[in-house]
Amino acid sequence: MKKFSLLVTLLLVLSTVLSACGAAAPAAEAPAADTGAAADTAPSGEAVTIEYWLWDSNQLPAYQACADAFMAANPNIAVNITQSGWDDYWNGIQTGMVAGTAPDVFTDHLAKYPEFAAKEQLVDIQPYVDADGVDVGVYLGGLADLWARDGKRFGLPKDWDTIAIVYNQDALDAAGVTLDEVNSATWDLETGGTFGELIAKLSVDENGNNGLSPDFDSTKVKQYGLIINGAGEGYGQTEWSWLAATTGWRHIDELYATKYNYDDPRFTGTIQWYADLMKKGFIMPLEQVTSLGGSAAFNAGLGALHANGSWMIGDFVNNATFPFGFARLPEGPEGRKSMFNGLADSIWVGTKHPAEAWQWVKYAASQECADTVGEFGVVFPAQQSAVDKALTAYEGKGLDVSAFTLQATEPDGTFLFPVTDNASQVSAIMTPAMQSVMLGQSDAASALTKANEEVNAVFQ
Repeated sequence: MKKFSLLVTLLLVLSTVLSACGAAAPAAEAPAADTGAAADTAPSGEAVTIEYWLWDSNQLPAYQACADAFMAANPNIAVNITQSGWDDYWNGIQTGMVAGTAPDVFTDHLAKYPEFAAKEQLVDIQPYVDADGVDVGVYLGGLADLWARDGKRFGLPKDWDTIAIVYNQDALDAAGVTLDEVNSATWDLETGGTFGELIAKLSVDENGNNGLSPDFDSTKVKQYGLIINGAGEGYGQTEWSWLAATTGWRHIDELYATKYNYDDPRFTGTIQWYADLMKKGFIMPLEQVTSLGGSAAFNAGLGALHANGSWMIGDFVNNATFPFGFARLPEGPEGRKSMFNGLADSIWVGTKHPAEAWQWVKYAASQECADTVGEFGVVFPAQQSAVDKALTAYEGKGLDVSAFTLQATEPDGTFLFPVTDNASQVSAIMTPAMQSVMLGQSDAASALTKANEEVNAVFQ
């Protein structure tokens, strides 16, 4: 694999995106807890245990290695890591915050933290950052800016991610489809482009007919051309954002906006395209995806193509039952587009050990820990030296991950995760609306226009 530096290009590309999205001037205020003594970063010296939660099982070994190194250097601070699946994880965080049993530190998400901050459930770590002289400029592409608002800060970046197409090499070979065809696929709303043709060609029924044949039986599909992870709630990071964005559509017009664009015909048309291909038997139906799980179904050989994020690379390495690889996203009217996202650790305001919690947060986002995570080859860390180590690790595993890195460094190749307030309410409205469309219970234009009115009313 060709090695290259992501730093300069990421900074240029994503700084431009951040500027365009208005990250420097958030529109609304989100109050957060102030510890009052936040500048006192020195641990008490007493033996304490920091409870730390994360949801990604693939990253657990890497962060356990970081915790082991941290505890060796800080013998009075124990870090106990708990990992659980996505839904259980967030239910546990929210329930724990109410009950007073939340972890001291937890991996946070851009869709979640504004609401936690507005409820004063997170520690503002900016005074800690200032007291210890932490340089937030070391994080790639302005990632640190996403976790700061109105002079307060709620996390230090740990990683970044983009989306790519995972392919089943056996399925491509059987259909006579080349990797070049996948990498050069095009898409548009009117025709579906060559990407739509590939999905049909790679869909095979139990009699061996593919989706281009008039004899294809959509009720007896053996292999789907494409598998996605679900309806995508209101974000569709891995499911549909990478197609809708190629039309020029965006969820919101700026960070912390108070208006969503789910009624835009470019968006409703994209979602209807997905629903229509599910009905044709070319994309795995939502019912089946919900039952099996998108990545699990793909790993079992039930699909030829699968859209997913760079954080899932290790999952395919460990679980795919066939040769696989990563291809570029299809090119739409405005090029290839991937959502750009990154995680950070936040400190719960109810922690009894804020100084010790800060020391762990600071270390987990340090170059030393980032380099350790990079060597595991499970995600792309937020610092360049660690990205280089991750690339070396992937190369050592025989993996070409350039589909992810090229997307990140391509001019205008990324757009930011739509960070706003009221995320849980947005999801509560959009989830059933999106499901109804992909289940064929309603058409996208009417269902999503109605949902968009409800979403925007939340901000009034």
